[in-house]
Amino acid sequence: MKKLILLFSLFLAPAFSYKENQKINQNFSSNNTSHKRLKRDWIWNRMHIREEIDSPLPHHVGKLTSSVGNKNAMYIIEGESANTIFKVQGYDGDIYAFERLDREKKAEYELTAHIIDRRNNRSLEPPSKFIIKVSDINDNAPIFVQKIFNGSVPEMSRLGTSVTKVTAEDADDPTVAGHATVTYQIIKGNEYFTVDDSGVIFTARADLDRESQSAYEIIVKAKDALGLTGESSTATVIIRLTDINDNFPVFKHPSFHFRVPENISVGGEVGRVKVEDIDEPQHRNTKYSFVRGDYRDTFEIIANPFTNEGIIRPKKPLDFEKVAEYRFDIEATDHNVNPAYYKPGGSRSISTITIEVTDVDEPPVFTKLSYEFKVRENDPEIKTLGSVWAHDPDAAKRKIRFARRRASPNGDYVRVSDSGIIQLPKPLDREFSSLYNITVAAQEILEDGRLSDRESHAQVHVIVTDENDNAPELVYPEEPRVCENAAPGKVIIRISATDKDEISPGGFFTYSLTTEDSNFSLTENPDNTANITVKDGQFNRELAKIHYLPVIISDNGNPELSSTNTLVISVCKCNEKGDFTFCEERAKQVGVSVQALVAIFICIFTIIAVIALLILLRKRHKKDLSGLRRNVAEIHEQLVTYDEEGGGEMDTTSYDVSVLNSVRKNGIKPEVVPSAYAQVQKPPGNTTSGAGEMEMMIEVKKDEADNDRDLLPYDTLHIYGYEGAESIAESLSSLESGSSDSDIDYDFLNDWGPRFKMLAELYGSEPNEDFVY
Repeated sequence: MKKLILLFSLFLAPAFSYKENQKINQNFSSNNTSHKRLKRDWIWNRMHIREEIDSPLPHHVGKLTSSVGNKNAMYIIEGESANTIFKVQGYDGDIYAFERLDREKKAEYELTAHIIDRRNNRSLEPPSKFIIKVSDINDNAPIFVQKIFNGSVPEMSRLGTSVTKVTAEDADDPTVAGHATVTYQIIKGNEYFTVDDSGVIFTARADLDRESQSAYEIIVKAKDALGLTGESSTATVIIRLTDINDNFPVFKHPSFHFRVPENISVGGEVGRVKVEDIDEPQHRNTKYSFVRGDYRDTFEIIANPFTNEGIIRPKKPLDFEKVAEYRFDIEATDHNVNPAYYKPGGSRSISTITIEVTDVDEPPVFTKLSYEFKVRENDPEIKTLGSVWAHDPDAAKRKIRFARRRASPNGDYVRVSDSGIIQLPKPLDREFSSLYNITVAAQEILEDGRLSDRESHAQVHVIVTDENDNAPELVYPEEPRVCENAAPGKVIIRISATDKDEISPGGFFTYSLTTEDSNFSLTENPDNTANITVKDGQFNRELAKIHYLPVIISDNGNPELSSTNTLVISVCKCNEKGDFTFCEERAKQVGVSVQALVAIFICIFTIIAVIALLILLRKRHKKDLSGLRRNVAEIHEQLVTYDEEGGGEMDTTSYDVSVLNSVRKNGIKPEVVPSAYAQVQKPPGNTTSGAGEMEMMIEVKKDEADNDRDLLPYDTLHIYGYEGAESIAESLSSLESGSSDSDIDYDFLNDWGPRFKMLAELYGSEPNEDFVY
């Protein structure tokens, strides 16, 4: 019934609006004079149309009405969806929708209305905008914003604890009462959780245990109860139970048995006991404690924070000979478990621990970890300081042998005998070291006389007490200087002393001068120092530019010792203010340490040895050369007489050198034929023609090589740069060829090919200036 009334009001609204406007116009016209022009105006209200109308198309939307009383008036519309979805009848202004409208797609349409004269299309009124609003019907089911929701809640939470919230949206108009109202309902898992009308999910019971079931999958339905079709949608909600510390640890075994050697180190691991805690790792806080047994002072149990295991460790050394087996009970519990969540089974878990100690061959055990002895320094009568002692802790009770392992300072200052007696081979000097430390090792002597490879160590400290055996020495911060015109009483320098011996709290030094004849005086100060002052004043640099002042320093030790130290004082020139302007530089004493002298001597001896070795090797080499020189036949065994190639430059019978001359003079390019020289055969007969001069030169070179001892070895290649005289072929050397006055034309070398290009450039008539040899 309500829907019919709503539709009737939508259709009647334009008619009521039209009548109301007519009344207003009549009143307006009656109150004005007749000569005034009446104002025309559009007459309609906002138009409405219901979505998803089931009746046949088109659907009437409304009517355009104007006060223009022109029978030729025609209505037209413009804007979005004009003349497509919406059309107007031009003669009466009725607007129709030619498609079914969906408010969820578009709720409003804005159009513009025109009224024109159909005869000339002239506008009779200004255009006016109007809105067609689509009215909603409850035709959409609610849709969840997502298909799967996730939530979490601590296990064992109270009844009604909020878990998460689901949301579904209805596309209908929320301004219309009941059109967008969504209700929720759990259709799966409602025995564990509930949901209210706002979509909030709550726990429906208080015993949700993560260890029994850690996650739940429920299905929630969203429904529009006032909808036309009553449709709905569903979504899945996955709820996980988060862990709390609600379970106690339980031992995996009722008893544990461990075997451990007796030499296990303190704090070492004996074994591990394991418990089971079904809570998540962050909520496993197992604590272990002793329940029965008197071994709390021997062992401790520490919980591993990562594995939740209990680590058993010894708190003191174990001894098989004293206790061979330990037995006690331990308890595992978690104090952080909330008592409200106690479950059946109790809060404690107890297990029995058995630790079996096995025997090992242990090293000797010293009676003390360290020994301390005192001795006076430089006492020649003290040879033995005392002894160290160790025993075999095993049942064998073997004998012990002692030995020194390390010493500080390093050296043979303190010894230890095989029986453990600490001895001094020589008196100790406290000024060298006031404390001597050695490490003594103790080893068992096996049955076969060998020493065991296991040993223990003890520290021996020898403290050297002081004796007053060192005289004090002078200390001054800078070189003392004094002005030649210094006034009497002028302080030159403050001196102090040092003593290598120990200085007692009441110890002091006494200062004095060896003579009173100098121009200096000495005054002692309360702080164990002394001042050197000018006695009479006015020093003469012409007589002495440097003064040597002996100072005696004594201590109050027992016995009292003193030393004489020389203070070197320079007399300087000064200005009126007393500032030094010129002082002679003293020759500084340069000292060389013993180590430096040893290094220098070693270098000198090394150099001398190297030189002597070189001389010896040279003499031996000369001796070998002289032995070779005696056997001339062996020396010249590689000297060969070449007498089959002619008699030198004068021999022209075997080789026809005229061929070279003819080629050079005529410029004829040699043919590619076998060389004529290769066909020349050596004629029989005497070949000594022209050989006398060459033979003489060779003999001279041989004699030089035989008699000169400084020459290279005899197998060295000797080059005899001698060509002889009166050669028909002249010299074949290219040296000085360019400077000769020969009129021979060497241009024919250019025709001999690339192999003679170098000679052609060297001997050509037009040498290339850019050529670089």
